[in-house]
Amino acid sequence: MSRERITLFPEAERPIVFGHRGYSAQAPENTLPAFQLLLDHGVPGVELDVHRCASGELVVIHDHELSRLTGEGGIVEELSLEQLRQRSVGAWFSPEFADERAPLLTEVFSLLGDKVYYDIEIKQETRDPTGIEQALARLIDEFGLEARTLVSSFNPYPVKRFAALETGIPTAVIYSNSKSVPRALRNGQGRFIARCDVLKPNRRKINPVTRFWYNRVERYPLLTWTVNSEDEVDRLLSLEVDGLISDDPAMVMKRLSPPELV
Repeated sequence: MSRERITLFPEAERPIVFGHRGYSAQAPENTLPAFQLLLDHGVPGVELDVHRCASGELVVIHDHELSRLTGEGGIVEELSLEQLRQRSVGAWFSPEFADERAPLLTEVFSLLGDKVYYDIEIKQETRDPTGIEQALARLIDEFGLEARTLVSSFNPYPVKRFAALETGIPTAVIYSNSKSVPRALRNGQGRFIARCDVLKPNRRKINPVTRFWYNRVERYPLLTWTVNSEDEVDRLLSLEVDGLISDDPAMVMKRLSPPELV
Protein backbone atom coordinates (compact mmCIF):
# COMPACT_ATOMS: atom_id res chain seq x y z
CA MET A 1 0.00 0.00 0.00
CA SER A 2 1.35 3.41 -0.96
CA ARG A 3 0.16 6.47 0.94
CA GLU A 4 1.52 9.83 1.91
CA ARG A 5 2.97 9.73 5.40
CA ILE A 6 2.30 12.73 7.61
CA THR A 7 4.59 13.90 10.38
CA LEU A 8 2.54 14.20 13.54
CA PHE A 9 3.22 17.62 15.10
CA PRO A 10 6.43 18.14 13.11
CA GLU A 11 7.86 20.81 15.42
CA ALA A 12 7.66 18.56 18.52
CA GLU A 13 10.59 16.61 19.91
CA ARG A 14 10.35 12.87 19.29
CA PRO A 15 8.91 10.76 20.66
CA ILE A 16 6.09 13.00 21.87
CA VAL A 17 5.02 12.25 25.45
CA PHE A 18 1.33 12.52 26.37
CA GLY A 19 -0.24 12.38 29.80
CA HIS A 20 -2.97 9.73 29.77
CA ARG A 21 -6.20 11.48 30.82
CA GLY A 22 -3.91 14.14 32.25
CA TYR A 23 -1.38 13.16 34.90
CA SER A 24 -3.60 10.32 36.08
CA ALA A 25 -0.96 8.71 38.31
CA GLN A 26 -1.13 11.72 40.64
CA ALA A 27 -4.68 13.08 40.29
CA PRO A 28 -8.05 11.68 39.20
CA GLU A 29 -8.21 11.10 35.47
CA ASN A 30 -9.65 13.74 33.15
CA THR A 31 -9.95 16.40 35.86
CA LEU A 32 -8.54 19.91 35.90
CA PRO A 33 -5.99 19.04 38.63
CA ALA A 34 -4.70 16.18 36.46
CA PHE A 35 -4.36 18.56 33.50
CA GLN A 36 -2.70 21.27 35.62
CA LEU A 37 -0.05 18.76 36.68
CA LEU A 38 0.99 18.38 33.04
CA LEU A 39 1.83 22.07 32.94
CA ASP A 40 3.61 21.82 36.30
CA HIS A 41 5.83 19.01 34.99
CA GLY A 42 6.38 20.44 31.50
CA VAL A 43 4.70 17.50 29.76
CA PRO A 44 4.34 18.29 26.05
CA GLY A 45 1.11 16.41 25.32
CA VAL A 46 -2.28 15.50 26.78
CA GLU A 47 -4.59 12.62 25.92
CA LEU A 48 -8.21 13.11 26.95
CA ASP A 49 -11.71 11.78 26.26
CA VAL A 50 -14.81 13.66 25.15
CA HIS A 51 -18.50 12.80 25.16
CA ARG A 52 -21.44 14.89 24.04
CA CYS A 53 -23.87 14.91 26.94
CA ALA A 54 -27.66 15.13 26.63
CA SER A 55 -27.70 18.94 26.78
CA GLY A 56 -25.16 19.16 23.95
CA GLU A 57 -21.92 20.18 25.67
CA LEU A 58 -18.63 18.36 25.15
CA VAL A 59 -17.66 16.89 28.51
CA VAL A 60 -14.22 15.45 29.33
CA ILE A 61 -14.74 12.04 30.90
CA HIS A 62 -13.75 8.50 29.93
CA ASP A 63 -16.49 6.01 30.72
CA HIS A 64 -19.88 5.90 29.05
CA GLU A 65 -21.37 4.31 32.19
CA LEU A 66 -20.59 6.28 35.33
CA SER A 67 -20.47 3.73 38.14
CA ARG A 68 -16.67 3.40 38.25
CA LEU A 69 -16.01 7.12 38.41
CA THR A 70 -18.97 8.44 40.39
CA GLY A 71 -20.35 5.49 42.35
CA GLU A 72 -23.73 6.01 40.69
CA GLY A 73 -25.12 4.44 37.52
CA GLY A 74 -26.05 6.35 34.40
CA ILE A 75 -24.93 7.00 30.84
CA VAL A 76 -23.11 10.24 30.02
CA GLU A 77 -25.01 10.77 26.77
CA GLU A 78 -28.33 10.44 28.60
CA LEU A 79 -27.55 13.03 31.30
CA SER A 80 -27.51 16.81 31.04
CA LEU A 81 -24.50 18.86 32.07
CA GLU A 82 -26.40 19.97 35.17
CA GLN A 83 -27.00 16.34 36.14
CA LEU A 84 -23.37 15.39 35.50
CA ARG A 85 -22.12 18.30 37.56
CA GLN A 86 -23.96 16.94 40.59
CA ARG A 87 -21.53 14.02 40.71
CA SER A 88 -17.97 13.88 41.97
CA VAL A 89 -15.45 12.35 39.56
CA GLY A 90 -12.59 12.62 42.05
CA ALA A 91 -13.79 11.09 45.31
CA TRP A 92 -12.95 7.57 44.07
CA PHE A 93 -9.29 8.63 43.81
CA SER A 94 -8.95 10.47 47.12
CA PRO A 95 -11.14 12.51 49.50
CA GLU A 96 -8.90 15.44 48.57
CA PHE A 97 -10.57 15.51 45.14
CA ALA A 98 -14.17 14.99 46.23
CA ASP A 99 -15.24 18.35 44.83
CA GLU A 100 -13.98 17.63 41.33
CA ARG A 101 -16.57 17.55 38.55
CA ALA A 102 -16.18 16.46 34.94
CA PRO A 103 -14.82 19.50 33.10
CA LEU A 104 -16.08 20.90 29.84
CA LEU A 105 -13.65 20.69 26.94
CA THR A 106 -13.75 24.49 26.84
CA GLU A 107 -12.45 24.56 30.42
CA VAL A 108 -9.56 22.26 29.52
CA PHE A 109 -8.71 24.35 26.46
CA SER A 110 -8.81 27.49 28.61
CA LEU A 111 -6.41 25.92 31.12
CA LEU A 112 -3.92 24.32 28.76
CA GLY A 113 -4.22 26.58 25.71
CA ASP A 114 -1.42 26.18 23.20
CA LYS A 115 1.07 24.94 25.80
CA VAL A 116 0.47 21.26 24.91
CA TYR A 117 -0.36 18.98 22.01
CA TYR A 118 -3.78 17.34 22.23
CA ASP A 119 -4.89 13.80 21.49
CA ILE A 120 -8.67 14.08 21.81
CA GLU A 121 -10.45 10.74 21.86
CA ILE A 122 -14.09 10.77 20.75
CA LYS A 123 -16.13 8.41 22.91
CA GLN A 124 -19.04 7.02 20.94
CA GLU A 125 -20.39 3.47 20.93
CA THR A 126 -22.75 3.65 17.92
CA ARG A 127 -22.20 4.27 14.22
CA ASP A 128 -24.94 6.90 14.06
CA PRO A 129 -24.10 10.62 13.75
CA THR A 130 -24.54 12.57 16.98
CA GLY A 131 -23.05 15.93 15.99
CA ILE A 132 -20.01 15.44 18.22
CA GLU A 133 -17.61 15.81 15.30
CA GLN A 134 -18.95 19.21 14.26
CA ALA A 135 -19.08 20.43 17.87
CA LEU A 136 -15.48 19.34 18.42
CA ALA A 137 -14.26 20.97 15.21
CA ARG A 138 -15.94 24.25 16.21
CA LEU A 139 -14.26 24.34 19.62
CA ILE A 140 -10.82 23.49 18.22
CA ASP A 141 -11.26 26.32 15.71
CA GLU A 142 -12.54 28.72 18.39
CA PHE A 143 -9.39 28.19 20.46
CA GLY A 144 -7.06 28.16 17.42
CA LEU A 145 -5.68 24.71 18.21
CA GLU A 146 -5.86 23.04 14.80
CA ALA A 147 -2.07 22.71 14.50
CA ARG A 148 -1.78 21.18 17.97
CA THR A 149 -4.58 18.59 17.87
CA LEU A 150 -5.05 14.95 16.87
CA VAL A 151 -8.58 13.48 16.93
CA SER A 152 -8.89 9.75 17.59
CA SER A 153 -11.36 7.01 18.50
CA PHE A 154 -11.79 3.26 18.79
CA ASN A 155 -14.89 3.81 16.66
CA PRO A 156 -13.85 4.44 13.04
CA TYR A 157 -17.14 6.07 12.06
CA PRO A 158 -16.80 9.35 14.00
CA VAL A 159 -13.18 9.47 12.84
CA LYS A 160 -14.37 9.18 9.24
CA ARG A 161 -17.00 11.89 9.78
CA PHE A 162 -14.49 14.21 11.46
CA ALA A 163 -12.02 13.75 8.60
CA ALA A 164 -14.80 14.58 6.12
CA LEU A 165 -15.06 18.05 7.69
CA GLU A 166 -11.70 18.82 6.03
CA THR A 167 -10.30 20.78 8.96
CA GLY A 168 -6.73 19.71 8.24
CA ILE A 169 -6.58 18.15 11.72
CA PRO A 170 -5.02 14.65 11.66
CA THR A 171 -7.05 11.66 12.79
CA ALA A 172 -6.27 8.24 14.26
CA VAL A 173 -7.95 4.93 14.99
CA ILE A 174 -7.24 3.22 18.33
CA TYR A 175 -7.12 -0.54 18.77
CA SER A 176 -6.17 -3.35 21.12
CA ASN A 177 -7.02 -6.95 21.91
CA SER A 178 -9.55 -5.93 24.55
CA LYS A 179 -12.86 -7.76 24.53
CA SER A 180 -14.53 -4.37 24.31
CA VAL A 181 -13.04 -3.91 20.83
CA PRO A 182 -14.85 -5.79 18.03
CA ARG A 183 -12.70 -8.68 16.84
CA ALA A 184 -12.72 -7.29 13.31
CA LEU A 185 -11.05 -4.08 14.51
CA ARG A 186 -8.37 -5.49 16.83
CA ASN A 187 -5.52 -5.11 14.35
CA GLY A 188 -6.24 -1.60 13.18
CA GLN A 189 -8.69 -2.56 10.43
CA GLY A 190 -10.69 0.54 11.31
CA ARG A 191 -8.15 2.50 9.26
CA PHE A 192 -9.82 1.24 6.08
CA ILE A 193 -13.13 2.78 7.21
CA ALA A 194 -11.76 5.95 8.77
CA ARG A 195 -9.05 6.71 6.20
CA CYS A 196 -7.04 8.09 9.10
CA ASP A 197 -3.54 9.58 9.21
CA VAL A 198 -2.15 7.96 12.39
CA LEU A 199 -2.46 4.61 14.19
CA LYS A 200 -2.88 4.30 17.97
CA PRO A 201 -2.24 0.67 18.93
CA ASN A 202 -2.04 -0.58 22.47
CA ARG A 203 1.62 -1.04 23.43
CA ARG A 204 1.25 -4.82 23.30
CA LYS A 205 0.39 -4.59 19.61
CA ILE A 206 3.77 -3.10 18.70
CA ASN A 207 6.69 -5.37 17.89
CA PRO A 208 9.39 -5.25 15.19
CA VAL A 209 7.10 -6.84 12.59
CA THR A 210 4.04 -4.66 13.17
CA ARG A 211 6.17 -1.58 13.55
CA PHE A 212 7.86 -2.24 10.19
CA TRP A 213 4.58 -2.95 8.40
CA TYR A 214 2.47 -0.09 9.73
CA ASN A 215 5.23 2.52 9.96
CA ARG A 216 7.53 1.73 7.04
CA VAL A 217 5.25 -0.05 4.54
CA GLU A 218 1.87 1.59 5.17
CA ARG A 219 3.58 4.80 6.36
CA TYR A 220 1.55 5.54 9.48
CA PRO A 221 2.98 7.40 12.47
CA LEU A 222 2.52 5.26 15.60
CA LEU A 223 1.26 6.66 18.90
CA THR A 224 0.97 3.99 21.61
CA TRP A 225 -0.60 3.56 25.05
CA THR A 226 -0.52 3.07 28.04
CA VAL A 227 3.23 2.98 28.77
CA ASN A 228 3.84 2.91 32.52
CA SER A 229 7.12 1.04 33.04
CA GLU A 230 10.71 1.93 32.26
CA ASP A 231 11.22 -1.39 30.48
CA GLU A 232 8.32 -0.68 28.15
CA VAL A 233 9.60 2.84 27.50
CA ASP A 234 12.98 1.40 26.51
CA ARG A 235 11.43 -1.29 24.31
CA LEU A 236 9.24 1.18 22.45
CA LEU A 237 12.06 3.67 22.08
CA SER A 238 14.06 0.96 20.33
CA LEU A 239 11.17 0.63 17.88
CA GLU A 240 11.17 4.38 17.24
CA VAL A 241 7.49 5.05 17.86
CA ASP A 242 6.31 8.61 17.29
CA GLY A 243 4.59 9.07 20.63
CA LEU A 244 4.04 7.50 24.06
CA ILE A 245 0.95 7.92 26.25
CA SER A 246 1.50 7.33 29.96
CA ASP A 247 -0.24 7.71 33.32
CA ASP A 248 3.16 8.89 34.60
CA PRO A 249 4.51 11.06 31.78
CA ALA A 250 7.30 12.58 33.88
CA MET A 251 8.76 9.08 34.30
CA VAL A 252 8.76 8.67 30.53
CA MET A 253 10.39 12.05 30.02
CA LYS A 254 13.15 11.20 32.48
CA ARG A 255 13.75 7.95 30.62
CA LEU A 256 14.11 9.88 27.36
CA SER A 257 16.71 12.20 28.91
CA PRO A 258 18.71 10.18 31.46
CA PRO A 259 21.20 12.11 33.60
CA GLU A 260 24.71 12.21 32.20
CA LEU A 261 27.19 9.89 33.84
CA VAL A 262 29.79 11.75 35.87
